[in-house]
Amino acid sequence: MRCPVCDNQFDPAKTPAMPFCSERCRTIDLGRWLEEGYSLPHLPDPDDPDDDPDQGEPEDA
Repeated sequence: MRCPVCDNQFDPAKTPAMPFCSERCRTIDLGRWLEEGYSLPHLPDPDDPDDDPDQGEPEDA
């Protein structure tokens, strides 16, 4: 198995930080989420009239 942070190969049975190779890589990954380095795409809800992706942001007058 390979660590998603450092790409090192490791034995999953020997790490306490699955799916990472170490606590260090686990902490790095958490920091990336907290600093918004990762994000999930927004999928508009077709049943919600207020969630219109074509509408855009309102302009200030």
